[in-house]
Amino acid sequence: MTKVTLQIASPSLETFQETVEERNRTVDIPQTSCNVIHAIPGRVRWRVPQLRYNRDYAQRLQTLLRSDPLVTSVRINSAAASLVVNYKSSAVNDAKMRSRLRCLILAASQAGIVITDEKPATTLVKTDSCPGMQFSVAATGLAVLQGSLGLPIPPIMVVGSIALATFPVFKRALSGIITQRKLNIDFLDFLAIAITTFQGRFLTPALMLSLIEIGENIRDRTARSSQMQTLDLLNCLGQFVWVERNGEKQQIPIQDLQRGDTVIVYPGEQVPIDGKILRGKALFDEQKLTGESIPVLKNPGQTVFASTLVREGRVYILAERVGNNTRAGQSIQLIQAAPVHDTRMENQAIKIAELAVMPTLLLAGVVFAATRNPARVASVLTLDLCTGIRVSIPTTVLAALSYAARQGILIRSGRALEQLAAVDTIVFDKTGTLTKGEVTVTEVESCHPDISSLRVLALAAAAEQRLTHPVAEAIIRYAQAQEVEIPHRRHWSYELGLGVQAEIDGEIVYVGSDRFLRQQGVNMESLNGEEKSENSLIYVANNGQLQGIIKYSDVLRPESREVINSLLTVEGVEVHMLTGDNRETAKTVAADLGISPSHTHAEAFPEEKAAIVSQLHQQGKTVAFVGDGINDSPALAYADVSVSFGDGSEIARETADVVLMQNDLYSLLQAIAIARQTKQLIQQNTNIVVIPNLAAMAIAVFFGLNPLAATVVNNGSTIIAGVNGLRPILKHASNQTLPRER
Repeated sequence: MTKVTLQIASPSLETFQETVEERNRTVDIPQTSCNVIHAIPGRVRWRVPQLRYNRDYAQRLQTLLRSDPLVTSVRINSAAASLVVNYKSSAVNDAKMRSRLRCLILAASQAGIVITDEKPATTLVKTDSCPGMQFSVAATGLAVLQGSLGLPIPPIMVVGSIALATFPVFKRALSGIITQRKLNIDFLDFLAIAITTFQGRFLTPALMLSLIEIGENIRDRTARSSQMQTLDLLNCLGQFVWVERNGEKQQIPIQDLQRGDTVIVYPGEQVPIDGKILRGKALFDEQKLTGESIPVLKNPGQTVFASTLVREGRVYILAERVGNNTRAGQSIQLIQAAPVHDTRMENQAIKIAELAVMPTLLLAGVVFAATRNPARVASVLTLDLCTGIRVSIPTTVLAALSYAARQGILIRSGRALEQLAAVDTIVFDKTGTLTKGEVTVTEVESCHPDISSLRVLALAAAAEQRLTHPVAEAIIRYAQAQEVEIPHRRHWSYELGLGVQAEIDGEIVYVGSDRFLRQQGVNMESLNGEEKSENSLIYVANNGQLQGIIKYSDVLRPESREVINSLLTVEGVEVHMLTGDNRETAKTVAADLGISPSHTHAEAFPEEKAAIVSQLHQQGKTVAFVGDGINDSPALAYADVSVSFGDGSEIARETADVVLMQNDLYSLLQAIAIARQTKQLIQQNTNIVVIPNLAAMAIAVFFGLNPLAATVVNNGSTIIAGVNGLRPILKHASNQTLPRER
């Protein structure tokens, strides 16, 4: 675990404070001071003196903080001028979150800010509120009391309860005839219920109705619990932006941004528009959009995109595209245009059962013509294959979804489970999916015989401390992991995109790029050609001499090689890698993982990712896509089954059919194992239902069978299949869980 200290200030945060003060002066915002009292991952306590004197400010601040999607709780003690904020530490870097909170604390000083707690209405899946289940239970109870216990209950009351419980079945049967122009399973059920009811065998139709309604309710529960909320890029960005209009800086709601506005973006803020930089330069983190894990330095004239993050620097941007017209917004529109599939599992067994409707009706007609015995006809109709399959399959699916959820795997629907079992091609995003998605130091080398690699690391960590650049953060983390004592840094200066100069132990130390050290007059002759890899190297020098090299990269997840190897060799799945990174980086990672070069796709923007997934689907493959960023969302939407992580972007989580809440790829193997086991259980349950019913039907046709006995066979096989479908949950209850791949 990374140690959290109170030394969180940085040049970018200091610059941030200065720019906030400048903004406050420009728009006449009362000066607000704040400082961190205590911090641990996911929780930070602030002292904000204005809370003690200004009740309106406290109310605005509380509302503003609660509206932030990363904040989980807020507690204000006005008397102590104390503010405690809990937030989702797994979704954001702690230092970045404190910078974000500081911005909100200062922004709340503006009395003109009006924030409501109203949330957009969401449309839920309409559920059938018809009380068929209640009526069927009541009918069964009355039938038992009258028939088995002999209580004097009027037959008209029992018939009435059966009629009310039969109404949903009748509606579905009528709908099949009118809209689909075919006789469906419900029509068979309706006929069997009607015949046995007219014969006075009330227990038989009542039991049938109870089982049918149980199956329908379970089927409905396997569907998504709610429709995906409308995705809007503006919901993923901040609520307010700074613009320069008529020479004055103003803070306006993001919805009021217009083309041609000059937008000001400060450190720690996301770019809200697509446009060109007019003034300033900054380091942009484009990982959410392109998948590139290393920030990019951009200068005036260069294009920047919405949803990218300014790590360091301040820029004035000419807004060329706003809202959903930006590149990120178009990615969301691709999601909304993706094909929508039925969320109920379209199982082949149910289709086969539906094909048996007409043969069953014809057979019942032949039996009646030959015997003139309605009881034998009712037995034939009762012994359909449909009821058992309709009950057992949803039960199995629901049990599998529940079991997966207990293992930290959220599978949203029965259809997703079915598709996951059939997957033969898996496409992985690279950054944040196969890799950790963050810069990591891999090696520290000394270039001088009189200095150790640990001393090189100590000098670099001392110079880089309190910087928010991801490479600087990686060096600090690595130094802490190596338990290196970091010396004190005195005077220092930082040049954006180049490096830092600092006085350490009485020596002038330079840490940065090859270009930066050469500008400082450092002799770089000892590199021996390593400068060709400068994108993954940081150089350390003092007293004009090169002392060492620090190598860094976005390293693979610890489980990536094992998971990919298992998919290729054990599961027999075709594996592709799809990334917005450059081709050389993509080829290196793919080769390390054993992914074929022909299955490696690089430099792909979101729309290209969606197109590649669609092409694979058109080739007849069942495609799963695994990704976690905004740039992955279109590909997730177009895949047959989409997989994301619990700590992925909000849009990716909402788009995905499967969410791995434990945030590791081992869960993907487990999800596939659960899906395939469920498919096997469904095949077993189909046999459990079909074989006894076919045997009993033969007896009913040739020798005759009491309708109640037929119901026992039909319902008994249904119950056995249903219990068999509960095996995943029963296994979990007895601690006999599926083996977790390691």
